[in-house]
Amino acid sequence: MIHAKGLLFGSLPNLMLNWRQALALAAVLVVGWLVLRHRFQGLSAVCREGSIIAVLFAVWQLVQEPDISIGGNALARGRWIERFQTAIHLPNERHVQDLILGHPDVVRLANLYYATMHFTVMGIFLVWLYVRHRDAYPRIRTSLAIAVLGCFIVQLMPVAPPRLLPGFVDTAELYGQSVYNAGFSVDALGAMPSVHVLFASVVGWFTWRVSTSKWRYIAVLHFVVTVFVIVATANHWWLDGIVAIALLIAAVQLHDAVTRLVHRRRRGSARGDDRGSLVDGADEVDRGLHRPALGK
Repeated sequence: MIHAKGLLFGSLPNLMLNWRQALALAAVLVVGWLVLRHRFQGLSAVCREGSIIAVLFAVWQLVQEPDISIGGNALARGRWIERFQTAIHLPNERHVQDLILGHPDVVRLANLYYATMHFTVMGIFLVWLYVRHRDAYPRIRTSLAIAVLGCFIVQLMPVAPPRLLPGFVDTAELYGQSVYNAGFSVDALGAMPSVHVLFASVVGWFTWRVSTSKWRYIAVLHFVVTVFVIVATANHWWLDGIVAIALLIAAVQLHDAVTRLVHRRRRGSARGDDRGSLVDGADEVDRGLHRPALGK
Protein backbone atom coordinates (compact mmCIF):
# COMPACT_ATOMS: atom_id res chain seq x y z
CA MET A 1 0.00 0.00 0.00
CA ILE A 2 1.30 3.46 -0.93
CA HIS A 3 1.59 5.74 2.05
CA ALA A 4 -0.76 8.74 1.86
CA LYS A 5 2.09 11.07 2.73
CA GLY A 6 4.02 9.78 -0.26
CA LEU A 7 1.11 10.57 -2.53
CA LEU A 8 0.82 14.06 -1.12
CA PHE A 9 4.49 14.98 -0.92
CA GLY A 10 6.08 12.81 -3.59
CA SER A 11 7.38 13.81 -6.99
CA LEU A 12 4.97 15.63 -9.26
CA PRO A 13 3.59 13.88 -12.35
CA ASN A 14 2.90 16.02 -15.40
CA LEU A 15 -0.86 15.81 -15.91
CA MET A 16 -1.34 19.11 -17.74
CA LEU A 17 -1.72 19.74 -21.45
CA ASN A 18 1.10 21.47 -23.26
CA TRP A 19 0.32 24.54 -25.34
CA ARG A 20 -0.05 22.57 -28.59
CA GLN A 21 -2.53 20.16 -27.00
CA ALA A 22 -4.42 23.10 -25.50
CA LEU A 23 -4.69 24.75 -28.92
CA ALA A 24 -5.93 21.47 -30.42
CA LEU A 25 -8.57 21.27 -27.70
CA ALA A 26 -9.55 24.87 -28.44
CA ALA A 27 -9.96 24.01 -32.13
CA VAL A 28 -12.24 21.07 -31.28
CA LEU A 29 -14.34 23.29 -29.02
CA VAL A 30 -14.62 25.96 -31.74
CA VAL A 31 -15.93 23.32 -34.15
CA GLY A 32 -18.41 22.21 -31.50
CA TRP A 33 -19.54 25.80 -31.01
CA LEU A 34 -20.07 26.31 -34.77
CA VAL A 35 -21.98 23.04 -35.15
CA LEU A 36 -24.20 23.48 -32.09
CA ARG A 37 -24.85 27.22 -32.02
CA HIS A 38 -28.15 27.11 -33.95
CA ARG A 39 -29.78 24.13 -32.22
CA PHE A 40 -28.19 23.88 -28.76
CA GLN A 41 -27.37 27.42 -27.72
CA GLY A 42 -26.55 26.56 -24.10
CA LEU A 43 -24.09 23.83 -25.04
CA SER A 44 -22.60 25.93 -27.82
CA ALA A 45 -21.98 28.77 -25.35
CA VAL A 46 -20.08 26.35 -23.11
CA CYS A 47 -17.99 25.24 -26.11
CA ARG A 48 -17.27 28.86 -27.02
CA GLU A 49 -16.14 29.81 -23.53
CA GLY A 50 -14.21 26.56 -23.20
CA SER A 51 -12.31 27.36 -26.39
CA ILE A 52 -11.40 30.80 -25.05
CA ILE A 53 -10.12 29.30 -21.81
CA ALA A 54 -8.17 26.65 -23.75
CA VAL A 55 -6.49 29.38 -25.80
CA LEU A 56 -5.77 31.30 -22.60
CA PHE A 57 -4.24 28.15 -21.11
CA ALA A 58 -2.15 27.65 -24.25
CA VAL A 59 -0.81 31.19 -23.97
CA TRP A 60 -0.04 30.60 -20.30
CA GLN A 61 1.82 27.40 -21.19
CA LEU A 62 3.66 29.21 -23.97
CA VAL A 63 4.77 31.82 -21.44
CA GLN A 64 6.48 28.98 -19.56
CA GLU A 65 8.42 27.73 -22.59
CA PRO A 66 12.13 27.63 -21.76
CA ASP A 67 13.41 28.72 -25.17
CA ILE A 68 11.38 31.81 -26.05
CA SER A 69 13.14 34.38 -23.87
CA ILE A 70 15.20 37.09 -25.53
CA GLY A 71 18.33 38.63 -24.09
CA GLY A 72 20.57 37.36 -21.35
CA ASN A 73 21.85 38.48 -17.97
CA ALA A 74 18.95 36.87 -16.09
CA LEU A 75 21.07 36.46 -12.97
CA ALA A 76 22.17 40.09 -13.14
CA ARG A 77 18.56 41.20 -13.36
CA GLY A 78 17.69 39.03 -10.37
CA ARG A 79 20.48 40.61 -8.34
CA TRP A 80 19.33 44.08 -9.44
CA ILE A 81 15.78 43.34 -8.26
CA GLU A 82 17.14 42.21 -4.90
CA ARG A 83 19.12 45.45 -4.52
CA PHE A 84 16.16 47.56 -5.64
CA GLN A 85 13.82 45.89 -3.16
CA THR A 86 16.33 46.54 -0.39
CA ALA A 87 16.56 50.18 -1.43
CA ILE A 88 12.79 50.65 -1.15
CA HIS A 89 12.70 48.71 2.14
CA LEU A 90 10.71 45.66 1.04
CA PRO A 91 11.14 42.65 3.37
CA ASN A 92 13.93 40.26 2.45
CA GLU A 93 12.65 37.02 0.93
CA ARG A 94 15.24 35.07 2.94
CA HIS A 95 13.48 36.01 6.16
CA VAL A 96 10.19 34.60 4.83
CA GLN A 97 11.89 31.41 3.70
CA ASP A 98 13.51 31.00 7.11
CA LEU A 99 10.01 30.70 8.61
CA ILE A 100 9.44 27.31 6.94
CA LEU A 101 12.88 25.77 6.37
CA GLY A 102 12.87 24.07 9.77
CA HIS A 103 9.53 22.37 9.06
CA PRO A 104 9.93 19.79 6.25
CA ASP A 105 6.22 18.96 5.92
CA VAL A 106 5.35 22.64 5.65
CA VAL A 107 8.01 23.06 2.97
CA ARG A 108 6.65 20.09 1.01
CA LEU A 109 3.12 21.41 1.28
CA ALA A 110 4.27 24.83 0.08
CA ASN A 111 6.01 23.22 -2.90
CA LEU A 112 2.86 21.27 -3.75
CA TYR A 113 0.69 24.37 -3.42
CA TYR A 114 3.01 26.31 -5.70
CA ALA A 115 3.05 23.60 -8.37
CA THR A 116 -0.64 22.70 -8.48
CA MET A 117 -3.03 25.26 -7.05
CA HIS A 118 -2.66 28.31 -9.26
CA PHE A 119 -4.33 26.95 -12.39
CA THR A 120 -6.55 24.50 -10.50
CA VAL A 121 -8.13 27.27 -8.45
CA MET A 122 -8.36 29.53 -11.51
CA GLY A 123 -10.25 26.83 -13.42
CA ILE A 124 -12.69 26.30 -10.55
CA PHE A 125 -13.17 30.06 -10.28
CA LEU A 126 -13.97 30.50 -13.97
CA VAL A 127 -16.50 27.64 -13.95
CA TRP A 128 -18.15 29.06 -10.80
CA LEU A 129 -18.18 32.55 -12.30
CA TYR A 130 -19.75 31.37 -15.56
CA VAL A 131 -22.45 29.38 -13.76
CA ARG A 132 -23.28 31.76 -10.90
CA HIS A 133 -22.34 35.24 -12.15
CA ARG A 134 -22.52 35.05 -15.92
CA ASP A 135 -23.13 38.78 -16.34
CA ALA A 136 -19.70 39.50 -14.82
CA TYR A 137 -17.94 36.68 -16.66
CA PRO A 138 -17.07 38.40 -20.00
CA ARG A 139 -15.38 41.39 -18.34
CA ILE A 140 -13.29 39.24 -16.01
CA ARG A 141 -12.38 36.68 -18.67
CA THR A 142 -11.28 39.35 -21.14
CA SER A 143 -9.33 41.29 -18.51
CA LEU A 144 -7.56 38.07 -17.53
CA ALA A 145 -6.67 37.37 -21.15
CA ILE A 146 -5.20 40.86 -21.58
CA ALA A 147 -3.19 40.49 -18.37
CA VAL A 148 -1.82 37.08 -19.43
CA LEU A 149 -0.74 38.61 -22.74
CA GLY A 150 1.01 41.34 -20.77
CA CYS A 151 2.80 38.69 -18.68
CA PHE A 152 3.87 36.94 -21.86
CA ILE A 153 5.46 40.12 -23.21
CA VAL A 154 7.27 40.92 -19.94
CA GLN A 155 8.55 37.36 -19.56
CA LEU A 156 10.34 37.57 -22.89
CA MET A 157 13.05 39.29 -20.84
CA PRO A 158 14.50 36.57 -18.57
CA VAL A 159 14.84 37.22 -14.84
CA ALA A 160 16.35 34.76 -12.39
CA PRO A 161 14.20 33.83 -9.38
CA PRO A 162 15.64 34.00 -5.85
CA ARG A 163 16.27 30.23 -5.69
CA LEU A 164 19.02 30.58 -8.31
CA LEU A 165 20.90 33.18 -6.31
CA PRO A 166 23.26 32.60 -3.36
CA GLY A 167 21.66 32.61 0.06
CA PHE A 168 18.37 31.04 -1.02
CA VAL A 169 17.25 27.40 -0.89
CA ASP A 170 15.53 25.77 -3.88
CA THR A 171 12.97 23.99 -1.71
CA ALA A 172 11.34 22.07 -4.56
CA GLU A 173 14.68 20.70 -5.74
CA LEU A 174 15.64 19.86 -2.17
CA TYR A 175 12.57 17.65 -1.66
CA GLY A 176 12.30 16.24 -5.18
CA GLN A 177 9.16 18.24 -6.03
CA SER A 178 10.53 20.51 -8.73
CA VAL A 179 8.30 21.08 -11.75
CA TYR A 180 11.50 21.21 -13.80
CA ASN A 181 12.05 17.50 -13.10
CA ALA A 182 8.43 16.44 -13.67
CA GLY A 183 8.21 16.88 -17.42
CA PHE A 184 6.57 20.29 -17.28
CA SER A 185 7.51 22.82 -19.91
CA VAL A 186 8.59 25.61 -17.61
CA ASP A 187 10.93 28.55 -18.02
CA ALA A 188 13.34 28.55 -15.08
CA LEU A 189 14.19 32.19 -15.80
CA GLY A 190 10.61 33.45 -16.11
CA ALA A 191 10.25 34.89 -12.62
CA MET A 192 9.03 38.32 -13.73
CA PRO A 193 6.09 38.75 -13.46
CA SER A 194 4.43 36.09 -11.32
CA VAL A 195 1.56 34.38 -13.14
CA HIS A 196 0.76 32.70 -9.82
CA VAL A 197 0.08 36.08 -8.23
CA LEU A 198 -1.85 37.22 -11.31
CA PHE A 199 -4.21 34.25 -11.11
CA ALA A 200 -4.59 34.50 -7.34
CA SER A 201 -5.32 38.24 -7.66
CA VAL A 202 -8.07 37.57 -10.20
CA VAL A 203 -9.64 34.92 -7.96
CA GLY A 204 -9.40 36.97 -4.77
CA TRP A 205 -10.33 40.37 -6.14
CA PHE A 206 -13.23 39.42 -8.38
CA THR A 207 -14.70 36.82 -6.03
CA TRP A 208 -14.86 39.55 -3.40
CA ARG A 209 -16.45 41.96 -5.89
CA VAL A 210 -19.15 39.73 -7.37
CA SER A 211 -20.04 37.48 -4.43
CA THR A 212 -21.75 38.25 -1.13
CA SER A 213 -21.20 34.78 0.31
CA LYS A 214 -19.26 34.36 3.52
CA TRP A 215 -17.12 31.83 1.65
CA ARG A 216 -15.58 34.59 -0.46
CA TYR A 217 -12.97 34.97 2.29
CA ILE A 218 -11.48 31.70 1.04
CA ALA A 219 -10.62 33.37 -2.28
CA VAL A 220 -8.84 36.19 -0.46
CA LEU A 221 -7.04 33.63 1.70
CA HIS A 222 -5.89 31.84 -1.47
CA PHE A 223 -4.29 35.09 -2.61
CA VAL A 224 -2.50 35.57 0.71
CA VAL A 225 -1.28 31.95 0.80
CA THR A 226 -0.10 32.16 -2.82
CA VAL A 227 1.98 35.27 -2.14
CA PHE A 228 3.50 33.63 0.93
CA VAL A 229 4.24 30.39 -0.92
CA ILE A 230 5.94 31.93 -3.95
CA VAL A 231 8.26 33.88 -1.67
CA ALA A 232 8.89 31.15 0.92
CA THR A 233 9.82 28.65 -1.80
CA ALA A 234 12.15 31.26 -3.38
CA ASN A 235 10.37 31.04 -6.73
CA HIS A 236 9.58 34.75 -7.00
CA TRP A 237 10.60 38.18 -5.81
CA TRP A 238 8.12 40.54 -4.19
CA LEU A 239 8.45 42.71 -7.29
CA ASP A 240 7.28 39.84 -9.51
CA GLY A 241 3.93 39.86 -7.70
CA ILE A 242 3.69 43.66 -7.68
CA VAL A 243 4.18 43.81 -11.45
CA ALA A 244 1.57 41.05 -11.96
CA ILE A 245 -0.99 43.01 -9.94
CA ALA A 246 -0.15 46.18 -11.87
CA LEU A 247 -0.71 44.32 -15.15
CA LEU A 248 -4.10 43.10 -13.94
CA ILE A 249 -5.17 46.62 -12.94
CA ALA A 250 -4.01 47.95 -16.31
CA ALA A 251 -5.87 45.15 -18.12
CA VAL A 252 -9.12 45.91 -16.30
CA GLN A 253 -8.75 49.63 -16.99
CA LEU A 254 -8.03 48.98 -20.68
CA HIS A 255 -11.02 46.64 -21.01
CA ASP A 256 -13.35 49.13 -19.33
CA ALA A 257 -12.06 52.06 -21.40
CA VAL A 258 -12.54 50.18 -24.67
CA THR A 259 -16.01 49.03 -23.55
CA ARG A 260 -17.04 52.61 -22.74
CA LEU A 261 -15.73 53.82 -26.10
CA VAL A 262 -17.65 51.13 -27.99
CA HIS A 263 -20.87 51.88 -26.09
CA ARG A 264 -20.45 55.61 -26.70
CA ARG A 265 -20.01 55.08 -30.43
CA ARG A 266 -23.01 52.77 -30.56
CA ARG A 267 -25.17 55.34 -28.77
CA GLY A 268 -23.95 58.02 -31.15
CA SER A 269 -24.74 55.82 -34.13
CA ALA A 270 -28.21 55.07 -32.74
CA ARG A 271 -28.93 58.77 -32.21
CA GLY A 272 -27.74 59.46 -35.75
CA ASP A 273 -30.13 56.82 -37.09
CA ASP A 274 -32.98 58.34 -35.08
CA ARG A 275 -32.23 61.82 -36.44
CA GLY A 276 -32.03 60.39 -39.93
CA SER A 277 -35.44 58.78 -39.50
CA LEU A 278 -36.95 62.07 -38.32
CA VAL A 279 -35.45 63.98 -41.25
CA ASP A 280 -36.70 61.36 -43.71
CA GLY A 281 -40.15 61.57 -42.15
CA ALA A 282 -40.18 65.36 -42.35
CA ASP A 283 -39.12 65.24 -46.00
CA GLU A 284 -41.92 62.80 -46.71
CA VAL A 285 -44.47 65.11 -45.06
CA ASP A 286 -43.05 68.09 -46.94
CA ARG A 287 -43.33 66.26 -50.24
CA GLY A 288 -46.93 65.36 -49.38
CA LEU A 289 -47.83 69.00 -48.64
CA HIS A 290 -46.40 70.20 -51.93
CA ARG A 291 -47.69 67.38 -54.08
CA PRO A 292 -49.82 68.75 -56.99
CA ALA A 293 -53.56 68.31 -56.54
CA LEU A 294 -55.24 65.73 -58.72
CA GLY A 295 -57.65 66.93 -61.34
CA LYS A 296 -61.27 67.42 -60.33
